[in-house]
Amino acid sequence: MVLLDKGTASAVPARGVGVLRKLIKIAGELLITVGVVLLLFVAWQLWWTNVESDAKQSETIRNFAQELGGSGGPVAPAPPGETPPAPADYGPPKVAKAPGHGGTIGIMYIPRFGPDYTRPIVQGTSMDVLDTLGLGHYSNTAMPGATGNFAVAGHRQTHGAVLDNIHTLVPGDKIYVQTKDGFYVYVFRNNQIVLPSATDVLLPVPTQPAARPTEAYLTMTSCNPRFGSQERIIAYSLLDHWQPASAGPPAEIAAQVAKALGKG
Repeated sequence: MVLLDKGTASAVPARGVGVLRKLIKIAGELLITVGVVLLLFVAWQLWWTNVESDAKQSETIRNFAQELGGSGGPVAPAPPGETPPAPADYGPPKVAKAPGHGGTIGIMYIPRFGPDYTRPIVQGTSMDVLDTLGLGHYSNTAMPGATGNFAVAGHRQTHGAVLDNIHTLVPGDKIYVQTKDGFYVYVFRNNQIVLPSATDVLLPVPTQPAARPTEAYLTMTSCNPRFGSQERIIAYSLLDHWQPASAGPPAEIAAQVAKALGKG
């Protein structure tokens, strides 16, 4: 039998405890590092991607304004409290040909989202468009003003958060789309929550495969809930009227258009 003195016997567990403490310390430091990295990632997603996208979208709008030249100039806004006059009848809406991928279709104004809400509408819905350029137009859907379904997509919380407040729309809200040809005024009707696989919302008559369109729809799609992507929120609107660029913007958004295009 081997006998150990008391000093040797107590040293063995003491060394084990020391190693365990070092391992716990290292694990704690690793967890803190992972936590910091995750926080930085969240900050990048929710803040920096918006900063980058806002800058790029502002540049897209400036370029669009230059292409417009003198057309679509501002008109006097309606005095506060005064009902704007009924829109004139300019005949059937002019419908432009779709641009190539990444080309700018126009600008969307949604007063419900605030007086400074001006977002470019760009051809395509791939990540190179949605992550930087604004609202992406589903290329297999109609163009603004056309009979059928003009459908766009946009992020909710990141990359410019172009449709962050889509859930705040109420029936009767107006949505304005400006192109080189003029202004198209859509009126919000209702929204719907669907699964990502519900592509029938992009049909010429949304969700109705056998129906033939007789009206001009605007369908906006985004992720749902706000900080998730398990579902999609769909906002449906109908074209109310249009006016050519030569008539200037609708009085209700004249000041907003002037500011967006650098004419205010």
